[in-house]
Amino acid sequence: MILSCSHITKAFGDHTVVSDATFHIEEHEKAAIIGINGAGKSTLLKIIVGELESDTGNVAISSGKTLGYLAQQQNLSTHKTIYDEVVDTRQDILQMEDDIREMEKQMNHLSGNELETLLTKYTNLTHQFELMNGYSYRSEVVGVLKGLGFMEDDFTLKVDTLSGGQKTRVALSKLLLSSPDIILLDEPTNHLDMASITWLENYLASYNGSVIIVAHDRYFLDKIVTKIIEIDCSKVTCFSGNYTDYATKKAVLRNMQLKEYLNQQQNIKHQEEVIAKLKQFNREKSIKRAESREKMLNKIERVEKPIEVNNKMNIQLEPEVISGNDVLSVKDLSKSFDTNILFNDISFEIKRGERVALIGNNGTGKTTLLKIINNLIPANSGEIQLGAKVTIGYYDQEHHVLDLEKTLFEEIQDAYPDLNHTKIRNTLAAFLFTGLDVFRYIRELSGGERGRLSLAKLMLSNANFLILDEPTNHLDMVSKEILEEALNNYTGTVLYVSHDRYFINTTATRIIELTDKTIVNYIGNYDYYLNKRDILTNKAFSNDTKNINSKIENVLTMEPNPSKESKNSKELWQQSKEEQAKLKKIKNKLENVEKKISELEERIKNIDTEYMKPEISSNTEKLTKLHNEKVHLSEELDKLYEQWEELSIMTI
Repeated sequence: MILSCSHITKAFGDHTVVSDATFHIEEHEKAAIIGINGAGKSTLLKIIVGELESDTGNVAISSGKTLGYLAQQQNLSTHKTIYDEVVDTRQDILQMEDDIREMEKQMNHLSGNELETLLTKYTNLTHQFELMNGYSYRSEVVGVLKGLGFMEDDFTLKVDTLSGGQKTRVALSKLLLSSPDIILLDEPTNHLDMASITWLENYLASYNGSVIIVAHDRYFLDKIVTKIIEIDCSKVTCFSGNYTDYATKKAVLRNMQLKEYLNQQQNIKHQEEVIAKLKQFNREKSIKRAESREKMLNKIERVEKPIEVNNKMNIQLEPEVISGNDVLSVKDLSKSFDTNILFNDISFEIKRGERVALIGNNGTGKTTLLKIINNLIPANSGEIQLGAKVTIGYYDQEHHVLDLEKTLFEEIQDAYPDLNHTKIRNTLAAFLFTGLDVFRYIRELSGGERGRLSLAKLMLSNANFLILDEPTNHLDMVSKEILEEALNNYTGTVLYVSHDRYFINTTATRIIELTDKTIVNYIGNYDYYLNKRDILTNKAFSNDTKNINSKIENVLTMEPNPSKESKNSKELWQQSKEEQAKLKKIKNKLENVEKKISELEERIKNIDTEYMKPEISSNTEKLTKLHNEKVHLSEELDKLYEQWEELSIMTI
């Protein structure tokens, strides 16, 4: 055992956050602290590291063991570059390296016994330097920085010029390189893209020390932890296994507790009825029997009713008007800032009912693309066309759609002046803003609270095309699950950016990846994307059309050569013509595949309708025939989907 928390209690005023918490962490163990927003997760971490004092109880750490802590907010203020700030974490190695260099200089001027003595010191020091990984620590620094999403060009940036998210990544780099015996991380994935999250997963999974994490990323927790420490209504309970194991056990446990409570309540009610009946007889014998039963009833240890906390948002997303089948068309879209090209000549379409996740590493232009579609910033070139009767509902991760100087009530009232006071208050209550909360100023709200308010406005919009930028940021797991359910039941169309892989896997019907200034399409959820990523990415970047375009660019930028220019141009023109013809054939084939997909989907839908008809549901022979047809059509549809994917990539 490397860490022990015994009977920890912490209250703020009348509100008890943690009550009599007792748990321990073994050496090399990976654990997660989970709970709804405000449950006390960060408070418990701060008590463990000594930033907060508990009201009762104590924290014990094994002798000689070190702690490393990453808070949610970082206030790094230094004129050093990113690289220098992180390298300074290993001052012991830096000092040793300086001492070795100094000894090497002195050796040039010594001889005899003095040289021999210095050589002995030098040998011992270099051996120690090697044991401490001194010869490769600089490459280790570079590896961690790159793993957490910094490019080599970023290494020279001054720390005090960085954004909050970049400072958090610098602090995380320093923490990992300091290699403490126990790492405590408070929401470490908030400012990481998918590639960096995957890198951190692998790093922590193989980390030699113990790790305690507060995170809402369910994929992340499943990959790393083997213990869950749950804070629920101030009570702390430990579960072995990862998050999925916990969720299963928690559901079973809650059902058992509820069943035990209901059974006991039924028994109590029966006993009370018997006692009341005995007393009605009004005989000495029956009254004594009633009193005896009452004493037995009072001695029963009452089972507590499982607490139902009002912590669940009530999201009901439904469009007011049904849009046309073609919702969005993007053609040859390009965007750059100065010399930084985000994407170039990208084209795609979104149909009604699709839930499309837009993914990619930080800096690839995902949020920029959403803003261009929402007409907030201009593109450099290209065309964006919305379909018939399309109305957009926009969720901005930076919450620029909120007026910080308004109260919550004013924000809803001004956006929807037709709503009466009761409807406004009921809407805010559905997103956990009750009582005097509705008169708080938006500038006073936390990130999670602003997110809930933005979702409330989105729900009231009745839009049929939702554009969401990181909608799960700052939401706890319960709220994420509610949003997932709402989106899956939504009959409109959704385009969203998210780094939450579990959320994407649960909600996306299609994924568009922004990579290397272009896009790759995947018809499926996140698991499908992982399965097909290497195959489809290779196809996307090796298709002949791009090679031809590259050759044309090369010819246009070559120095003129009278003897070869005419021949090259003619050959290139012929090549380009052939390629255009080939591309036209592919597009025609793609249209035919899309048409066939639509026909099969319509037939499957009709079969499902036929199932429900009374004259069919009682006809076994007819049902079997319909079932076999549906199975056959579904198999054919799967093949068409794969064919569509391959053809659509070839037209990029």
